[in-house]
Amino acid sequence: MKKNGQDLGKWGEELTMEMLVMKGYAIRETNWRMPPLEIDIIAIKGNRVVFVEVKTRADGEFDPVLAINKKKQTNMIRAANAYISAYDLPHEVQFDVVLIVGTPETGHTIDHIEDAFYPSLRRY
Repeated sequence: MKKNGQDLGKWGEELTMEMLVMKGYAIRETNWRMPPLEIDIIAIKGNRVVFVEVKTRADGEFDPVLAINKKKQTNMIRAANAYISAYDLPHEVQFDVVLIVGTPETGHTIDHIEDAFYPSLRRY
């Protein structure tokens, strides 16, 4: 069964949640939205709230470095700030990226990059 991009993305997020739970993360939210922003997975691990971006591709013809560009990082940081403010969370913040290449039919690789980036400081 060939998966379209949306099905493939959902499969990748489900696979990521299973992996995170096995690593000791507690899933708090999935596909949290603050239009136009979205965070794929929000989890808790220890004293950290972890915001996870999942990128799933059927083949390896993409550069993982380009998967999370500066604009995507900025949007994740904005959404994370809104989430933390909305729920008044006292946790440290961590941004993870999960890159999945493959399909359920062909097999897959999964790369979990913890602390993939840090929020940049603003100048005033």
